[in-house]
Amino acid sequence: MTFEIVFVFILLIAAFILFATDYVSFDVAAMILLFSLLVSGILTFEEGFSGISHPATVAIASMFVLSEGLRRTGILNKAGDYFSERLQENFYFWMFVMMLFISAMSAIMNNTAVVVIFIPILIGVASKIGVSASKLLMPVSFAAIMGGISTLIGTSTNLLVASIADEREVASFGMFDFAPIGIVLLIAGYLFLFLFGFKMLPSRRSEKKEELTKDYELEGYLTDVVIEPNCTLVGNTFDKDRLTEQFDLDVLRIIKSDGSRSAQRSKVQIEAGDILRIRGNPADLNKLLLKKGFSPVVAKDWEDVDLEQGRDALIEAVVTPDSPLDGSTLDSIDFYERYGAIPLAVRQKGEIKKDDLKKMKISGGDTLLLSLSSDRIQEVEKGSAFIVASKLGVMDKRSDKTFIALGILLSVVIVAALELLPIAISAGSGVILMILTGCITTEEAYEAINWKIIILLAGVIPLGLAMDKTGAATLMAETLIDSLSDFGPHAMLAGFYLLTMLMSAIMSTNASAALVAPLAIQIADSIGVNPEPFLISVSYAASLTFLTPFGHHANTLVFGAGQYKFTDFTKLGLPINIIFWIIATLLIPIVWPF
Repeated sequence: MTFEIVFVFILLIAAFILFATDYVSFDVAAMILLFSLLVSGILTFEEGFSGISHPATVAIASMFVLSEGLRRTGILNKAGDYFSERLQENFYFWMFVMMLFISAMSAIMNNTAVVVIFIPILIGVASKIGVSASKLLMPVSFAAIMGGISTLIGTSTNLLVASIADEREVASFGMFDFAPIGIVLLIAGYLFLFLFGFKMLPSRRSEKKEELTKDYELEGYLTDVVIEPNCTLVGNTFDKDRLTEQFDLDVLRIIKSDGSRSAQRSKVQIEAGDILRIRGNPADLNKLLLKKGFSPVVAKDWEDVDLEQGRDALIEAVVTPDSPLDGSTLDSIDFYERYGAIPLAVRQKGEIKKDDLKKMKISGGDTLLLSLSSDRIQEVEKGSAFIVASKLGVMDKRSDKTFIALGILLSVVIVAALELLPIAISAGSGVILMILTGCITTEEAYEAINWKIIILLAGVIPLGLAMDKTGAATLMAETLIDSLSDFGPHAMLAGFYLLTMLMSAIMSTNASAALVAPLAIQIADSIGVNPEPFLISVSYAASLTFLTPFGHHANTLVFGAGQYKFTDFTKLGLPINIIFWIIATLLIPIVWPF
């Protein structure tokens, strides 16, 4: 075993550990792997940076933009409004129709973008029909994921595996080659969800319109404080640092003696009789009240309406997996200056946290309860950092561009399906047309791309190349063949599906596919069979990940919004994954013979 092979094996182990833990974000982990390969001399400069120019990387980045261009026309919002009304008439029938629509849309656009639209819609309709939103959100996420596997562009994993196969000249997958088995898996998934799944789902969110102050257990964390004439703040412009540096406190509003309110705290001169509406740790609130010049207003039972007077607003915002907040603290990004919002509480991995929020490390899927002025809501919603989990409808929509955007996206699909152009070129051309026709601005296009995914691909694709170049893939393949050769290719296929499925549950779907696909090709070559069934199994297994909320971005989004626990995904996802494993293992060799 050469030094190069040993080094690559060490990197593979490091990759698994880094991707499976939160020690560093997965894009940083990918860069560690890439530059380790470059510094060691295993890869040349051109080989090392082949990932960023790889057809899969270009195609995936383009699909992010095309999906966002269509989303900004408001077509999904209109569909959501339609289903919102119908769900109140015949829940199960229209839930089925809505999920079919979501699956169909996910087959031609980024499935996470579809889920983003339907989260606030479903939370809103749940309270109207007396159903917990947690009964709706996970099935919608699963429907989007299942729909995405039916086409080449429906999921980034399909694009990645197809590009790796094409690059190595072992297979060529067309636009609808994934559909035959993908549709069978979709039907099986729907049958399980409607026969058993809805009964297995918990009722985490209230079935009635929620009082967010109660839901986030803010009792004791909110108080109104009157400024007495002898207070040291009187006559001075408000300085939040004088309070926040000493205590875990935030001033939400300054209510003047004439009843006017101010969110522009830094410009307000404090006067005797002013009221400071404060969120903070109860112990720190008590310490503040012991200081001269501060006296409490009579305690009351806080309700949402108390924080929604005038222009004040109270919203839930789910942190997206590609949010600039992911991995940062609120303090480090100057949260208030950027969004004009003050966090009252954070729901993180099922737990409500209210203390030392500024120092808390925020992750994708976390839900923030925010107090802000209503005229700042659009700033929170329009970017890629959050999904506002209430149906506000403030995003600018370009409804006049609907048919143009839809036409461009369908043209990309048709051109790729007819193999007139490679998908990377047709999708990239579609992006240019979207920008030129005004469906999306250049700034929105850049913001639409999940750059963490792009950096991930830039790092893991060269690692797959290093596995081939050093012979590590050959050695791994020979070891697996020696262990499973007595069981035949069907057993190897089943084992490969299971391996990829488990890896995707704890790593990103793209990372697991990029690492396993080269190994699949090598095994097929070593035993002298067609590599297509192995590659297809890798693609399905990596994409169809339901075991955890972190394997797929769509699951991460509904994890926070639906107030699920980690085990909720395992409870429902495990039987679905087992069913898919059995079906795929039986059908793949029929459609793609060995």
